[in-house]
Amino acid sequence: MHWIPVGASLFASNIGSGHFVGLSGSGAASGIGNAAFELNAMFILILLGYVFVPVYMASGVYTMPEYLRLRFGGQRIRVYLSVLALLLYVFTKISADLFSGAIFIQQAMGLEGDAGIYVSILILLAIAALFTITGGLTAVIWTDFVQTIIMLIGSFILMGMAFVEVGGYNELIRKFFMSYPNETYTAYDLNNRSCANIPPDAMHLFKSIKSPELPWTGVIFGVTISSIWYWCSDQVIVQRTLAAKSMNHAKGGCIMASFLKILPLFIIIFPGMASRVLYTNRVACADPQVCEKICGSQAGCTNIAYAELVINLLPPGLTGLMLSVMLAALMSSLTSIFNSSSTIFTMDIWTRIRKNPSDIELLIVGRVSCLLLVAIGVLWVPIIQNAAGSQLFTYMQQVQNILSPPVSAVFLLAFFWPRTTEPGAFWGLMVGLIVGLIRFGLEFGYVIPPCGTGLPDPRPEIIKKIVGNVHYLHFGCILFVISLVTTVLVSLITEPIDEKYLYRLTFWTRHSSQVRSALEDNENLDTSPKETTPIMDADSSTSASNDSVNELNEPKPVVGNSVDL
Repeated sequence: MHWIPVGASLFASNIGSGHFVGLSGSGAASGIGNAAFELNAMFILILLGYVFVPVYMASGVYTMPEYLRLRFGGQRIRVYLSVLALLLYVFTKISADLFSGAIFIQQAMGLEGDAGIYVSILILLAIAALFTITGGLTAVIWTDFVQTIIMLIGSFILMGMAFVEVGGYNELIRKFFMSYPNETYTAYDLNNRSCANIPPDAMHLFKSIKSPELPWTGVIFGVTISSIWYWCSDQVIVQRTLAAKSMNHAKGGCIMASFLKILPLFIIIFPGMASRVLYTNRVACADPQVCEKICGSQAGCTNIAYAELVINLLPPGLTGLMLSVMLAALMSSLTSIFNSSSTIFTMDIWTRIRKNPSDIELLIVGRVSCLLLVAIGVLWVPIIQNAAGSQLFTYMQQVQNILSPPVSAVFLLAFFWPRTTEPGAFWGLMVGLIVGLIRFGLEFGYVIPPCGTGLPDPRPEIIKKIVGNVHYLHFGCILFVISLVTTVLVSLITEPIDEKYLYRLTFWTRHSSQVRSALEDNENLDTSPKETTPIMDADSSTSASNDSVNELNEPKPVVGNSVDL
């Protein structure tokens, strides 16, 4: 594939309804701070193109689990990645996609309150089930690319109309800091501060190290760690670059996507801020009872910022087009997630519980597991509604920074430290997962009363100190170091992998022409040198490998994908 569609698909795979809802909501709540995730990706994409992709192409792999299997041997790490994928599907994809899509349906249909959200979710699930039964939308790069182009054109038009409506950039900034709802729509915390408070550093990318939103240390180090996981080791993203016709086209695509990552600041965050200015009493609502009637959440309604603009500012025809494209992309995303999650569970987990299951058994188990994951995702929606001050994007980053740093640590060591062994990588991942799940439980195990309710915080003091004093980005850094140190220590006390098994699997041996020997678990794999030509093309990107991991990690639709970094 040419570098232009590669770059466009890299960018598009990161932009979906969840992105528009979450990032615009963060802009409405606290300004441009979360643009740091987008701007950081500009540098990490260069790292992907010039450091990671050359090794992936030289090694001849099709999937990221396959790379780790070649690099370390064994199956334990593959199972770990499968479990991690299911966790991320439930907590950042299924639940977040349902929630973001439900917001658009709720606002478009004028449904009010908590019931409106769940009615919208049922509508989404019904349509997604219909698509799945009838074969789903075609998850091809070009199909989703067209949807993204329409979405971007609409978002540029919406951005221009929003700037005109508020009076330009300078007026947007001035009015944003004055956009407090009237007394009917607001409440006050125990210190008599408005619950719709706008931080004074709302227009800063680098904030104080003590900032509860995004401390500068977290922006520089924490965001980078989670970005390495997302952009350099996530199957959905990396597979776009492996579809390039050559190494140069892969690098060119990464450079193009890097430039495109500046767009969300203008087409999503600034419109989110404009939405708060134009619809202050609804978007910046801060009275728990009133907010619940507007958007179904007592913690705030900033997540409806983009939907408010689409419905109220765009002309009717374009409004319908934007809504239909976003929902079509969402349906494609949900269908892909349903299929992938069932495949992950049946092929990588159930086959280890039950040896030689029949096809009928696998079919039934796959469908039941999918229904179970969807049910958990729906039950998790109330947590998302009230987590992180009802900011969807911040919630998604919290989950990713709790679960992804161990993967970043292991991939970096696998690339740059040949002494890394399979036991080291496995225990680094496991220790990181255990520590991350403990933080996950502390973070979301207690329902914190929304501002303005006057209810006390139910968390024990020790948990308040741990969670309150260690920002999630700082925790990601700590977790990264824990996993890194664990992997190094265990690797040093276990037998090293001979160099003959590592040709073209590390950054230092990527140009080797030696024939690579196969580890015991990889004896049937072709380990001869590969030219750095495309490993897969656009038409075969979901079927190039016979490895079941490739099926369960098939590229999700370019639009409506996960969370962004």
